[in-house]
Amino acid sequence: MYHMVREHIHGAKFNKLRVKPIEFEKQIAWLKAKGFNFVTMQELQDNWGNHPEKTVAITFDDGYLDNLENAFPILEKHQAKATIYVVVDRHDRDWSTYKKAHHNSGELAREPKLNDEQVQFVANSGLVEIGSHTLTHANLDKLNDEECLHELVDSKTQLEQLTQKSVNSFAYPFGIYSERDVRLAEQAGYSNAVTTQEGIDGKMPDFMQLQRIKISGKDSLFAFKLRMKLGKREG
Repeated sequence: MYHMVREHIHGAKFNKLRVKPIEFEKQIAWLKAKGFNFVTMQELQDNWGNHPEKTVAITFDDGYLDNLENAFPILEKHQAKATIYVVVDRHDRDWSTYKKAHHNSGELAREPKLNDEQVQFVANSGLVEIGSHTLTHANLDKLNDEECLHELVDSKTQLEQLTQKSVNSFAYPFGIYSERDVRLAEQAGYSNAVTTQEGIDGKMPDFMQLQRIKISGKDSLFAFKLRMKLGKREG
């Protein structure tokens, strides 16, 4: 699980969401050298049980511009696939406040996001799957059933219209969700969904509650290798 691939901002609150391009390159190059098979989330699900043992799905949450400017050239260089979970109404939104009201620095709102043409470009690259991350990066816990379904269905529809591809993969904003949200995501037509629960799923995963390995902007390459092995940070 990644968010941004860009240099850190001095004194910024969310630098752990920013993986430096040089570190991202080291991580992808190491995975490639170790013989990992890169898949999108849809491919991960479609071919479950038939993948090589070393298979990895790279994911990016939110839809930041640096995913194209900094991450994509590295993915392209190593022919590594990825899934980007795009927030439809993603511009000028400080969604960190939807989780905690005091996170009102505007730091994430100021980060440039992919525009529609750029989303289309990566969707047509053959390397990137576009998934949904709701309409507004909503905190689903604060929505009633109707509002939640609206966030799920409309984001899927709009992204499908934009990319001219089916959107079957979903990421729960903030990793906040309930059994109700899992049920509504299935009802909305998603076939797989990722959480922020740390770990590596076993042989019979719940495809609507998949775990991920969080990659922090503060992780060294050694820490990255350890996390790939264990699924989470130790200590």
